[in-house]
Amino acid sequence: MKKLGVVITDGVGFRNFVMSDFITEASAQFDKIIVYSGLPETCYQNLDNLKLEIKELSVFKEGKSTWAFRKWKELAHLQKYKSFYGMNDNLLVGYPKNNSARSLFVKGLYIFTKFIHSNSSILFAEKLQFSSFSKNKITEEYIEILKKDKPSHLFFTHQRPPYLAPFLYAAIQSGIPTSTFIFSWDNLASKGRMLGSFDHFLVWSQLMKEELLYFYPNVKDENVKIVGTPQFEPYVLPKYESSKENFFAKFNLDSDKKIICYSCADVSIGPNDPIVIKAIAEAIRNNEIKFPVQLLVRTSPAEDDRRFKTIREEYPEIIWNVPKWILTRENHQESWSQRIPSHEDITDLRSLLENSDLSINMCSTMSLDFMLFDKPVINTVFGNPENGLYDDQRFLNYIHYKKVIDGNAVTIAKDKTELIHQINQSFSNPTERTADRKKMIDLQIGQKLPQTSKRIAEVLYHFNE
Repeated sequence: MKKLGVVITDGVGFRNFVMSDFITEASAQFDKIIVYSGLPETCYQNLDNLKLEIKELSVFKEGKSTWAFRKWKELAHLQKYKSFYGMNDNLLVGYPKNNSARSLFVKGLYIFTKFIHSNSSILFAEKLQFSSFSKNKITEEYIEILKKDKPSHLFFTHQRPPYLAPFLYAAIQSGIPTSTFIFSWDNLASKGRMLGSFDHFLVWSQLMKEELLYFYPNVKDENVKIVGTPQFEPYVLPKYESSKENFFAKFNLDSDKKIICYSCADVSIGPNDPIVIKAIAEAIRNNEIKFPVQLLVRTSPAEDDRRFKTIREEYPEIIWNVPKWILTRENHQESWSQRIPSHEDITDLRSLLENSDLSINMCSTMSLDFMLFDKPVINTVFGNPENGLYDDQRFLNYIHYKKVIDGNAVTIAKDKTELIHQINQSFSNPTERTADRKKMIDLQIGQKLPQTSKRIAEVLYHFNE
């Protein structure tokens, strides 16, 4: 009997692998699917599949020694590749601001890993990290679960969450082959180390495969498969279709006006969101935009909309789409990870992408979402070290986003004047960058959207041959 274990770590993994067609397609390939969930079991109550079993994992919390070895591993990885702007930026941002005992320890690690960051030293730190939790009661519980279930293969839908390292260790100890999906387009070239070492890897594109092989020299070429990403598959699934009339009625939109969609980041990297939203709203009020237009703001699924209370009161004409993501668990160490999307929200997002005329965001993955529908994209980066705003211009130097800029797929607005000019230009000639947008999609998403889940399920099946 072929059993596939699927590790769902968070709400985005839930969206990608539960709300796509993945469970259905995996059920066609495997005799049984066991979802090992970092989310509460109640999240899956609407699934009706006789081959499917849900097991909610106990939440692992790092001890001091585990945290210390993980921090060593991650900092060494960033130091090794700090010639990449994003890696170095994460080093700078993460440097402790005080002299607490923990901060002094981290500062010592910065010095140590500045000189010692070979691949072998990183793997040694990982070995110590895994050894530190090997006798933990949660780890032992994970081992017992896997010994009882005996999955043929264990698939991690996200390669980074450190609290899942004991579950990977349990799989290794149980002799179960493992694979992981690279979660997002920026993870390899700007984020820290993976949670551990896997046997196989699923990536979006040839570009991502090349990045993986570069940053993880122990990975073999034949163990990396290009599958695309289920992140965008709902845009071609009939169950998320909605009519233009329903969309306009739901959000009280004017069919005679163009739609600007501003997509917010979360507060950690999007403190300039209110400034940009206000600039667009003022331009509309003052008739600086040469077309009849309305502004629709979509907030980040990772948070609620409380920080926009003042601007909502000041500009009641703005239309708001607050994503309907449900918080499933309180008091989690990464509370944002416990939000899951509703069917309604995915339907709303698809309608928004189909019917908006222009996307504005701060260097977000949402740029790709809109490019899939051939919509013009403006990236706003109003902040720099000189003007006192949050420095979002630094993100232009991240390697994954430099490719977007260099590919001419978006325009960059560094202040209100540039933004208003680019809005007018986009409305005057919306297809000006169509060819560039298509090239960028082909570069970043290496496979067509239809049958993405089927492709992934088939690859996972062949890992067991």
